[in-house]
Amino acid sequence: MKIFGERLKEIRTEKHLKQTDIAKLLNVSGNTVHAWETDKQEPSMATLLKLSDILEVSLDYLFGKSDY
Repeated sequence: MKIFGERLKEIRTEKHLKQTDIAKLLNVSGNTVHAWETDKQEPSMATLLKLSDILEVSLDYLFGKSDY
């Protein structure tokens, strides 16, 4: 799932959000967001859905299945 971490970080920084900003919105720790971005952990499906809403992108984009 290497693409996921890269895309998550890319979108987060484009939106001028910090890892702690995402963490607060999802009620997780900043370390957890860092682990997702470095592909050390994977978020749950429920968290992925919330994350795609927060970042305003599709799950397909987050997982590299589409480029938009």
